[in-house]
Amino acid sequence: MVRERESSRTLTLLLWRSCSRATVTMGTSRMFRIFVVLGSAFMILLIIIYWDDVGASHLYLHTPVSPGPKIPHPPHHHHHHHQPQTSRTPSFLSDIDAFVNQFLEPGTGEPTDPAPADTSNQSEKAEERYVPRREWKIHLTPVAAELRERQEQRRRLLQEMCANDSVAFPGKNRSFDDIPNRELDHLIVDDRHGVIYCYVPKVACSNWKRIMIVLSESLLRDGVPQRDPLAIPRDLVHNSSMHFTFNKFWKRYGKFARHLMKVKLKKYTKFIFVRDPFVRLISAYRNKFELRNEDFYRRFAQVMLRRYANQPTPPASVDEAFGGGIHPSFSNFIQYLLDPQTEKEMPFNEHWRQVYRLCHPCQIQYDFVGHLETAEEDAEHLLRQLRVDNVVEFPTSHRNLTASTWESDWFSTLSAEARRELYKLYEPDFRLFGYDRPDSILNE
Repeated sequence: MVRERESSRTLTLLLWRSCSRATVTMGTSRMFRIFVVLGSAFMILLIIIYWDDVGASHLYLHTPVSPGPKIPHPPHHHHHHHQPQTSRTPSFLSDIDAFVNQFLEPGTGEPTDPAPADTSNQSEKAEERYVPRREWKIHLTPVAAELRERQEQRRRLLQEMCANDSVAFPGKNRSFDDIPNRELDHLIVDDRHGVIYCYVPKVACSNWKRIMIVLSESLLRDGVPQRDPLAIPRDLVHNSSMHFTFNKFWKRYGKFARHLMKVKLKKYTKFIFVRDPFVRLISAYRNKFELRNEDFYRRFAQVMLRRYANQPTPPASVDEAFGGGIHPSFSNFIQYLLDPQTEKEMPFNEHWRQVYRLCHPCQIQYDFVGHLETAEEDAEHLLRQLRVDNVVEFPTSHRNLTASTWESDWFSTLSAEARRELYKLYEPDFRLFGYDRPDSILNE
């Protein structure tokens, strides 16, 4: 009996020892596994941090970006165009490029992106999300040959003038990377249709901004995108929160901002509208100083009156000034532009700043150059080229347009010397965009 009890106690002890040994072994292997997992995670984290710091600069220089078509094509063309050329490009860079493309517009993507490669069905769905099919208007006649030729000439002229040493102006030869961020605030981006518009004040820019709001669907009315450009109130048209411009990229994309700008400049259709530089100045003067504008009166008119019109204490408000029939003359305005002190105090206001400073035509290869003098033909051609002429029409303007035939009347109040100085100031705009030198005004 006693022996039985002892043997059972020994058995229990042995069992307990073997169990505890097994437990220790199990515990060790589990701990080992946890350490392996943690170690791997730590290594991955280190690699990511290292890539983020060192690799990013490498990525900006070497990421392949497929230029893509300028306008979206129907889905069935889409499957072969954009295959990454794996033979030449390391696949991780292609992956990074795909990742960067994801950034391009959270949640929407863009019409010129490679379609997802999964199934044909899915890529069609994605395509419809970017550019709804109903936006593609079928035209029975091609765009008139002279319109295509006109665009070709304007683009060629820009390229020649940018390559030609006979036209010199500040910033002409800098790279896109050298343009400060604050000078990119005129480039409005519509990711939905792959369009970039550089707006020039006093060149139908209100109506083109309206069209950009309609295209990007940034204004909703009762939850539905506003489709009628003319129904967009004027204060909203010029409200910067309505437009996604290049200088806002930093806030959204951080250190990817410049890289993404370049991706979009390659892929999107870029357009600009210009007009005769002297006529634009007359228009700016009429709009800002012959009409009551409190802001422009306080910021500019008072300065002009004090400096050039013998008014040491100009009226405090625009109403008071207009009541007394006081406003700066066109001649005062031109004196202000020619005065070196003006630019020392601050850059020209956008309404009279030169187009080459607003839109950087030597750094950005514009695909379409519209002229206000041919605005309606150009607008129709452009909307058709963008394949959005089903969505939106350019509003025909019945406003009081400044006619170029008035130039001689307006400029007759200036001395010949002042006119020549003014031409020098705006000569790059005349030359870049193909406006003839106004000899009749300069030689009088």
